[in-house]
Amino acid sequence: MLVLKKNVSKIIVTILMGALSIFFLVPFIWMLSSAFKFEKDVMRFPIQWIPESINVVYNFKTVWMGNVPFYQFYFNSIKIALTVTLITLVFSSMAAYAFTKLRFKGRDMVFLMLISYMIIPAQATLIPRFMLIRWMGLYDTHAALILMDMFSIYFTFLLRQFMISVNNDFIEAAKIDGAGYFRIFWSIMLPLCKPVLATVAIIKFIWTWNDYQNPLIFLLDKDLYTIPLGMALFRDDYTNNYAIMMMASLSAIIPLLIVFIILQKQVINGIALGGVKG
Repeated sequence: MLVLKKNVSKIIVTILMGALSIFFLVPFIWMLSSAFKFEKDVMRFPIQWIPESINVVYNFKTVWMGNVPFYQFYFNSIKIALTVTLITLVFSSMAAYAFTKLRFKGRDMVFLMLISYMIIPAQATLIPRFMLIRWMGLYDTHAALILMDMFSIYFTFLLRQFMISVNNDFIEAAKIDGAGYFRIFWSIMLPLCKPVLATVAIIKFIWTWNDYQNPLIFLLDKDLYTIPLGMALFRDDYTNNYAIMMMASLSAIIPLLIVFIILQKQVINGIALGGVKG
C-alpha cells in the first residue's frame, strides 16, 4: 500500500512539473513560431503555433546578411564569452584550491576580505574601472571586457565550498606518492570538481553573453559590439517587424542552448551527488 501511494505521488508530481515546464516554454515556442512567419501573421489571434506560410529564408537573410552585421556581433560575443569562461574556470578553481587545501599564514583573513568585497555593487566601481581601463589604454577593446570579467569572487566561493567536501585523504595519499601541489590540483581536485565546474561554466557563459552594461560603456566601435548591443541596433531598425526580431532573438540564444546541452550531464550529476552527500 505504501509503495502504491509513493508511485501515485510520483506520477502526480511528474504531471504537475510537466505542466509547469510547458507553461515556461510557451514564450520560447511563440518566439520560435514567430521567427518562421511573415510579419503580418505574427500578431494574428488566435495564435498560429504552426505557421500556414513560412518566411524563414527571408527572415534569416535579413538578420545575418542585412544592414546590421549580426555575424560580427555573434563572433565578438562568442570570443569574449568563451575566453572569459575559460579564464574564470582556471583562476577561480586555483584560488579555491589554495583557500581550501593549502595552509599559509593569513589564508582565512585574505578569503574573508575577498568575500566582503561581494557586498559592493558593480555599479559603485564603474567609474574607477573606467578610469583604470582608460589609463591602461584598453578602452574600446575586447581586452577591457575580458580583463574585468575574468576574476570572480562569487565563483571562487562556490568552488571553495565544493572543495571543502573533498576528503583530505586523497591529497595525503598523493603527497605520499610524491605528487606536488599542481599535480594534486590537476589530477585529483579538478576531476572531482567536474560537476561544479560545469555549473560555473554555464552560469559564467550566460552572464557574459547577456552582459549589456559593460559593452555599452567600454565599447565605441560598432564592429566590436556584442549580441546585446547588436540586438539594440536591430530594435532601432526593425521596431515594428517582430518576425525579424524573433529570428534575431532565436539566433542569439542558440549558443546558450548548446552550452547547456553539452554540460547538463555534469550539472545533473553534481545535483545528484549533492543530494547523496546531504
